[in-house]
Amino acid sequence: MNAIITVVGGDKVGIIAKVSAFLAERDINIEDISQTVLSGNFVMMMMVRLSDEQTGLESIKTDLAALGNDMDVSISLMHEKVFSAMHRI
Repeated sequence: MNAIITVVGGDKVGIIAKVSAFLAERDINIEDISQTVLSGNFVMMMMVRLSDEQTGLESIKTDLAALGNDMDVSISLMHEKVFSAMHRI
């Protein structure tokens, strides 16, 4: 299953490293990544692949939000189909 992770907040050292380490610890693969800094604001989107055995999407979502709170950024995760439906023109 593919999911989309978004990270938004003030730019600081280590955001990509901490999010990537979180995913690696849970055996979640990063399929694609895009990041930029706009006027001091860090914006990143990642497409990640969760294995069929990883059914705890809500748990991962909660843990990512907590990680974001620790780093003073907003991190969200949603199923790729939900993301696509929300951003369809």
